[in-house]
Formats: sequence, structure tokens, C-alpha cells
Amino acid sequence: MKTLLNKIGLIFLTLVLTASLTNCKAIQNANNKQKGAVIGATGGAILGAIIGNNIGKGGNGELGAVIGGVVGGGAGVLIGNKMDKQAQKIEEEIPGAQVERVDDGIVVTFDENSGVYFDTNKYNVNSASQQTLSKLISVFKEYPDTNILVVGHTDSAGSEDYNMTLSKNRANAVTNYLTGKGLSSGRFTTNWFGETQPMHDNTTSEGRAKNRRVNIAIVPNEKMIDEAKEQAGN
Repeated sequence: MKTLLNKIGLIFLTLVLTASLTNCKAIQNANNKQKGAVIGATGGAILGAIIGNNIGKGGNGELGAVIGGVVGGGAGVLIGNKMDKQAQKIEEEIPGAQVERVDDGIVVTFDENSGVYFDTNKYNVNSASQQTLSKLISVFKEYPDTNILVVGHTDSAGSEDYNMTLSKNRANAVTNYLTGKGLSSGRFTTNWFGETQPMHDNTTSEGRAKNRRVNIAIVPNEKMIDEAKEQAGN
């Protein structure tokens, strides 16, 4: 009987959480798997969201240290609720950013039109980008039980080697800015892909502007996962 009541309680909790969070655009676009309610999914969806169309052409093992599989069952529902709230908070604080709920995580995409950008051939974090990142810092401090992946990309203008270095410098600049404002460096992994992972058409100026981007993936850390499993009785 107790097991049956627990199952009924989890179903009711799932329905309540789903109904109460429909105002967030990122959450409206999320399916059940992305909210952590289905067992067996992997972090591949997050990889696709932050890397782009050509995953097989680049990358390294650091990504796997941050992005794992989706937590299922009641723990997944609890984690999904926390990540939904954080995604909604980011949308409220930074309305120009693209915020997606993917698996158990959040993917935030910044390009020239969405708050964090770099001057041509530069990698210093300019004053406009600092204002946006400062808003993101306040959210990260409000939700401390997460790991953060920063990934840099460029368009195809210039040589491939130059762009790889430029994306590395830009990704590190963002990470250094965030950690320099009091966030623990232990939460961060930084990666870069140069021009190798376009998500838009590099033959157009609009596409190139969107490819000059920094992605930030936010995923639950071990503490959040363990606490959710304990609460759910997993």
C-alpha cells in the first residue's frame, strides 16, 4: 500500500510541476524526456545543442565530465523542477538570450544579437557583455548546485587554426570573467571548437553572426542528484 501511495504521489507531483511552469518559453518547448521524467536518455541532446551539426568532427572528453545521462523517476522530476525554475529565471534576467531545456540541463546560447559578443578579432569581454554576464552570475549564485560548461565557436572567416585559437580565448575569457566574480572554478569546464561546428550558414552575414557564439550548458551536480534521489527514495 505504501508503495502504491508513493507512486500516486509522484504522478500527482509530476502533473503539478508541469502545470505550474508553463509560462517559461524554454519549458514550453521541452518534452517529457527533457524534463528528466523518462529513464534511459543520455546527454547527447545537450551535446547537439551546444556543439552543432557536425559532432563527429571535433570535441574532446572534457564534455563528458560535465554532461551525463538523464536521471529518471521521481528524482528526475525533482531535478527537472529545479532546472525549469533556473531556466525561467535566466529568461527573465536576460530576455535576449536563447534558453533551452535539454535533458536534465539548460543550454544558453549567446551570439551578436543576444547579449554576449566580441568585437572583430577580439576576445576581451566588453562592457555590454559584462552587464549580461553579471545577470547570469546572480542566477548561478542563486542556484549553486550545478556544473557549468562554457563552449566557444567562431564563423569560417579566417584560417581554421586562427579561429580555433580565437574560440579558445573567447571561451576562456567568459569563464575567467565568471570565476573572477566569485563563482567557484570547480563548477566550470571550458571547451572550444573554432569554426568546425557551425549551426548556421557561413555563406551569409547573418549566419556568420550567429556562428560567432558562446554556449553555456548548466547541469545538476552530484549534490543535487544525490539529494533528489534521497527525497524521492530512489
